[in-house]
Amino acid sequence: MENTLDIIVFWVSAAFAIGGAVMMVWQRNPVASALFLILSLISQAALFVQLDAVFVAALVIIIYAGAIIALFLFVIMLLNLRGESFGGRSEGPGRFVKLGIASLVGAELVYIISMSIIPKLELGLQKAAPMNFGDVKLVAGLLYSKYLYPFELTSILLLVAIVGAVVMAKRDENEKPDADLVE
Repeated sequence: MENTLDIIVFWVSAAFAIGGAVMMVWQRNPVASALFLILSLISQAALFVQLDAVFVAALVIIIYAGAIIALFLFVIMLLNLRGESFGGRSEGPGRFVKLGIASLVGAELVYIISMSIIPKLELGLQKAAPMNFGDVKLVAGLLYSKYLYPFELTSILLLVAIVGAVVMAKRDENEKPDADLVE
C-alpha cells in the first residue's frame, strides 16, 4: 500500500512540476508566470521529500518559492510590466523559428527519456539515494567548499539584476512626458 501511495504522489507531483513549468513559459502575464513557477517549485519540493531530502525541500520552498519569487514579483511591479506590452501574435519568420525550437526541444526530451529512463526501468537498475542525501551537513559542506564561488556569483547576479531593474524603472519614469507640459 505504501509503495502504491508513493508512486501516486510521485506522478502527481511530477505532473504538477512539469505542468507548472510549461504554463510558466506559456503565460503572457508575468505575475501569472511567477505564480506557476511557485506551483512548479512546490511540486519539486514534494519530490525531494520523497527522496528523504527534507532539508533540500525546505530550502526550495523557503528560498526559491518564498524569497526569489518575492524578488521577481517586486521587480515586475517596479517595472510595471503588463501582459499586453510583450507584443501580439507573432507572424512571419518568428513564428517558424519558435516552432522549430519547440520541435527541437521536444525531440531532445524524447531522446533523453528513451536513452536514460526507460532502459533503467526495464533492467531494474534504479539506484537508491545515498543515506545522507539532502542532509544539512552534506549540503552545507558542499555549498561552502566546492560550490562557494558559484553561490557567491549567484548572489552578485541577483544584486545586479535588482539594480538594473531599478535603473530601468527610473529611466522609464524620466522619459515619460509631463502631462501638464503636453496640454
